[in-house]
Amino acid sequence: MIETLADFIREFNKIKAMGWILTHRPGPTGIGKTVEDLLGIPENNFNEPDFGEYELKSARTDSRSMLTIFTLAPKPAKSNTKLRLKYGYSSSAYDNDEKVLHSTLNAVKFTPIVDTRYKLKIKLKDKRIYIISDTEAEDIYWDRESIRKAFNKKYKNKFVYVKADSRGSGKNEEFKYLSAEAVSGFDYDSLISLLEQGKIYVDLRIGQYHSGKNKGKTHDHGTGFRIRERDQPLLFKNRETIV
Repeated sequence: MIETLADFIREFNKIKAMGWILTHRPGPTGIGKTVEDLLGIPENNFNEPDFGEYELKSARTDSRSMLTIFTLAPKPAKSNTKLRLKYGYSSSAYDNDEKVLHSTLNAVKFTPIVDTRYKLKIKLKDKRIYIISDTEAEDIYWDRESIRKAFNKKYKNKFVYVKADSRGSGKNEEFKYLSAEAVSGFDYDSLISLLEQGKIYVDLRIGQYHSGKNKGKTHDHGTGFRIRERDQPLLFKNRETIV
């Protein structure tokens, strides 16, 4: 079991020298499971360090997979209900005509909302992140402090990000581990810059309750700020390539 960053560097260099390694688990989590096993790190589903002060993250160099940075409903209260009723659409998943709103937005271009005439995007202004339509600006937003708190709640540890090439698929996927970067310190300005570049997306996942006393009412499945896994280290102030 490794305990320090120096331990990690020593053992990771041994893993690099192994070349292509068959996955220890098929599927998206195989890359992390394999390197954790080789480092002697037991599987951990809690938000706590994997070794020393650090939590270990892994990404395929060619991956386009998205990770949820955090989930956070916009302000003011009941904004999701307003969005759903104004911009939503009926869904065959429900046995009524009440609307839902599932869409992935960015700050670069407007996203058409299915089965409606509406288009939505993200706009950054006055230290707030707004949702706007192509016809009007809505007073629906996230403020800087709320974002900072949401991020720090989920990313309270320091991190080591491992990158690897991959080939094959499923149980036959193989990894060649290449590099590792130690990161810490959430950088709000970097988040804003990545939003402006269209590298961070906002997933609206606003449904309705299927049954019970709240049937037909808004059910927020978590409005998610998402980023490609390979870009996640860019969110931190302190970044150092260690291997």
